[in-house]
Parts: sequence; C-alpha cells; structure tokens
Amino acid sequence: MAKNPGKRTVGDIAALKALAHPRRQRILEQLSSAGPATSASLARHLDLNTGATSYHLRELARHGFVEEVPDRAHGRERWWRASSADLRFPLRSEQDPETRKVLDKLGRRAYAQDMRDFIAAQADMAPDDPWSDAFPFSRGTIRVTPEQLHAFFEDYIALLGRYWSDPADADPESRLMHTRFLAYPDPGSPGAGE
Repeated sequence: MAKNPGKRTVGDIAALKALAHPRRQRILEQLSSAGPATSASLARHLDLNTGATSYHLRELARHGFVEEVPDRAHGRERWWRASSADLRFPLRSEQDPETRKVLDKLGRRAYAQDMRDFIAAQADMAPDDPWSDAFPFSRGTIRVTPEQLHAFFEDYIALLGRYWSDPADADPESRLMHTRFLAYPDPGSPGAGE
C-alpha cells in the first residue's frame, strides 16, 4: 500500500470471487503486512502447498491485487507484492444479488477472523509486555446523514494513510497493528423524522 494509493472500486464478480477466496486472503494479508515474498516463502509461512500458492498468486495478479517485483527476481524465482490501491466495493444499493452474496460472505468471514485474532492476541499477551496496553477499543455512536457518514469514512481512511509506513522503512520499535472500521444503522431505533 502506497502512502496515498489510488482508489480502486472492485465490482467485477470474477475479481470479487478471486479476492474472497480464503487462501488468497491469507496471501494478501501476509504480503501487506510483511512485504514482498516468493511463492515458496509464502507457502512455508502460511503452511500451504507451493504449487497452489503460485496458482493463487497468478489469480490475484490477473485481477490486479498483487504484482511481480521484477528487480528482486533471480532466475526462475518470482517475487510478489500486494498492489498499491485503496480497494473499495460498490455501494450496497449498486450491487446485484450475486455481488451482494459474495461481499456479504467476505465481510462475515473477515470480521469473524478479526474477532478470533483479537481474542487470541489478548490471551497471548503477557501483562508485563510493553505492548499489553495496545488494545484500544471504542464503541460509539454518531447521528449522521449518509453524506456525513461518507465524509467520516474518508477521514478515517486519510488518518490510516497518515500513519502507514512501508515495512522496510518502519521504525524497528514499531509493530503491525490491525485496525478495522465498521459502521451500521442501529437496528432498534427509528431514523430521524419518523
């Protein structure tokens, strides 16, 4: 991810299905967090088959989610990195039923995995570890119009961009932190004006 990546809306169903594949998600997460890698090193790190990992990388590349790093290649060894883009999906109102089904499944799987990872990280952290306080949590509510919510989200993305750094350039004392944004209308309260 570049400091100011260009926005890319992914609406093509074939690209969405390629992105939603669980192993491809793991590959993308690894490339995004640790930087460029070969299919062999990814397979070792993720405990996957090398041939299948190469296939998944080619599929991700076909849809523009990863790209080769030619200056790191040696002979037949190919290096890959996550493509630099601020990935967006079509608005829910613009999604056809098949697109909505794929994105809903992707979202449910991602948030369930996030919660498992959060719980595991808390359980594994020793109380005297300097990072033991690195679990900020906030639950809040805001009353906004759809336009204001869109602006709020863009501000959040801009804030992430301010703090992003390339793994190769990061401070040695830094640590990769997962951040998530989730907003949804309160199902129990009526909208304004009702």
